[in-house]
Amino acid sequence: MKLYNTLGRKLEDFVPQDPQKVSLYTCGPTVYDFAHVGNLRKFIFDDTLRRSLELSEFKVRHVMNITDVGHLVSDADEGEDKLEKGALREGKSVWDVAQSYTEAFKQDMNLLNILRPNAYSDKPDGYARATDFITEQIGMVQLLLDKGFAYQTKQAIYFNVTKLPSYGELTGQKLSDKEVGVRSEVVTDKEKKHPYDFAVWFFTVGKFEGHSMHWDSPWGDGFPGWHLECSAIIHATLGEPIDIHTGGIDHIGTHHTNEMAQSEAAFGTKLSKFWLHSDFILVDGAKMSKSKDNFYTLKDILDKQYTSLDFRLLALQAHYRSELNFTWASLEAAQNRLNAYMAMADHQWQTSVDEFINPQLIETTQEAILEALQNDLNTPIALEKLSQFESLVSSHGVPQESSARFVAFLQWLDSAFGLDLSTRHDLSGGAKELLMLRATARKDKDWPEADRLRDELQKQGVEVRDTSYGQVWSRV
Repeated sequence: MKLYNTLGRKLEDFVPQDPQKVSLYTCGPTVYDFAHVGNLRKFIFDDTLRRSLELSEFKVRHVMNITDVGHLVSDADEGEDKLEKGALREGKSVWDVAQSYTEAFKQDMNLLNILRPNAYSDKPDGYARATDFITEQIGMVQLLLDKGFAYQTKQAIYFNVTKLPSYGELTGQKLSDKEVGVRSEVVTDKEKKHPYDFAVWFFTVGKFEGHSMHWDSPWGDGFPGWHLECSAIIHATLGEPIDIHTGGIDHIGTHHTNEMAQSEAAFGTKLSKFWLHSDFILVDGAKMSKSKDNFYTLKDILDKQYTSLDFRLLALQAHYRSELNFTWASLEAAQNRLNAYMAMADHQWQTSVDEFINPQLIETTQEAILEALQNDLNTPIALEKLSQFESLVSSHGVPQESSARFVAFLQWLDSAFGLDLSTRHDLSGGAKELLMLRATARKDKDWPEADRLRDELQKQGVEVRDTSYGQVWSRV
């Protein structure tokens, strides 16, 4: 398997530390608002990575955090706290805001068929919340102080970036280069020794005097900085170095750079062997922004009568390291493509076929898809191979003698893409018969009979839609 490693800025052979196991950490959401389509694209990328690893016969130990404290709007040390911002907007406590949007996030993940993290068992849902690791974060701050990598001011405890020679290696930019152009006015704490020093612990003084989330510590009442949680969670759940760490490209310059630095300083080893980052999503060719009225969530998509899997397929149609332009037209095209795949899955019940869809064709298609996924998760090529197969099946159908192999292939496809194609076979024999009779009626242009059969299927809880690819069913 080959993956593009941001750390080396090149495509590299992926070889885990344990030949059979992969330790994977994926940066999760800050739960102060609904996840938008850009966030969701990143989580679909994470899920595709995990699925591809598992299809490659690796056992994946996966941890994802949920940020419910400490994330400031600047992603650095300036501005207001995002949870406090959400609480002020909604007139709720920060704890209620975090709980509410955590549940909304989990619902989105379920709708998108995203696999749950599996390597942290303290919570039934598998997600590692930052507030569950306060003790570990305090311990890490103390370790940084003891080793001389951190210092205390009246406002915060900071990591001293000049103490670590490798600081900034993820970006390939030396600290001296980053200093060029730094504006002194962005530094609000005059006791900071260097503009790029970052807070690992904020005290409840000054602008944070009334901060709702705070804990006692050996140095005073306060709360952890955002970057600290991932390092502490990884140390507590997976140990370092891990095999793969993921995030969005906006994490590279600040969040992941600081995460790497504090972990290496505290524990004396690199945080991760591989760093993978997904690109941004555009909306109608522009940056997504609430002020531009082009800010969309999964609810917005569902409200327009698209499905969550329509969006999942749209995300898979672009390589994770390229920009994805979201438009309603592109989502409709993805919906049509998914309809074609679903119609293909329905063709397993065709009883009259002209050609035989043989097991060899299924096997070569499966191999081609896996090869594409193992080449840095090349989902556009993988879907192209699937579409070629779909075209053959939709033209010729699948004879009864190939049905079991075809269903197994659909199940494998769901393991790869998470599009729920294998559930197409889950119908009663009577419903299958009605679908075949209706297909014949439509072929014979017997529209009254086709309508009657559609109504009969509706009574059985099966809704039928007619598309350019044929009839497609779903449960009511």
